Amino acid sequence: MEPGNYTYGSSFILVGILDDSGSPGLLCATIAALYMLALISNGLLILVITMDVYLHVPMYLLLGQLSLMDLLLTSVISPKAVMDFLLRDNTITFAGCALQMFLELALGSAEDHLLAFMAYDRYVAICHPLNYMIFMSPSICWGMVAISWIPASLSALGHKIYTMQYPFCKSRKIRHLFCEIPPLLKLACADTSTYELMIYLVGMTLLIPPLAAILASYSLILFTVLNMPSNEGRKKALVTCSSHLTVVGMYYGPLTVMYILPNSYHSSEQGNILSFLYTIVTPALNPLIYSLRNKEVSGALKRVLGKRLLPTHPTF
Repeated sequence: MEPGNYTYGSSFILVGILDDSGSPGLLCATIAALYMLALISNGLLILVITMDVYLHVPMYLLLGQLSLMDLLLTSVISPKAVMDFLLRDNTITFAGCALQMFLELALGSAEDHLLAFMAYDRYVAICHPLNYMIFMSPSICWGMVAISWIPASLSALGHKIYTMQYPFCKSRKIRHLFCEIPPLLKLACADTSTYELMIYLVGMTLLIPPLAAILASYSLILFTVLNMPSNEGRKKALVTCSSHLTVVGMYYGPLTVMYILPNSYHSSEQGNILSFLYTIVTPALNPLIYSLRNKEVSGALKRVLGKRLLPTHPTF
């Protein structure tokens, strides 16, 4: 097809990781399996946190929000990737591409901030336990949730509007797993250098401060933990924090390469792999990382499922 100026009614073709793979069928099955794992594990975690009163504390409220974000994020990407492969139809409408970009950016940015608030929560719990319910009162906790969602959504909306106003005339093929800003701008037939600089600056603003807050929180936590007299308390704190840091590394690593390092540092194939990691792999593994070694979550899961599975007897 000859290059042209594609408008609102046009469509794009997603040429993503499945098309570049040597074993697309196996990779499609892997994506489907990871999506089902994310659906079940995050869904169970949200259910348990909602139903069990012992988990109605700030740490698990934030963890429930993380599971919700992960569940929505992978649902924006995985089902379409699998269905496109099965139906042999990789097209996505202009409006669909804009919506997918907005949702991915909003959920990804919200998770950036939420991970920083979760690190602060652990810092207060371990370093200032006596003042925990003052520094992490319900109003402060819900304020953190709002700060995670609202600015991220507004930023994503601005990026979506600005990106989609470009004329796309070089090709219809987006060489990426989903509609994301960097690969989409490669199709624009206008100068995008100023906007790319703005993306870089916004990326720095959204990623670096939360990451700095996370590193500062866990540095203070480590200092406090190493000076704890109780081996049991030290072990519990380290287990909790190691889980959080694993999630942070899995999420921030790919995002840093995608949005902070210059495009020359990674190819489109590498970009596909990085996006696969933080939109499909990480949402599936997060609830397992948080819950496998967490006795409170596993205990709550048994209580909630036990209530559900207990037979009900009629009363006379």
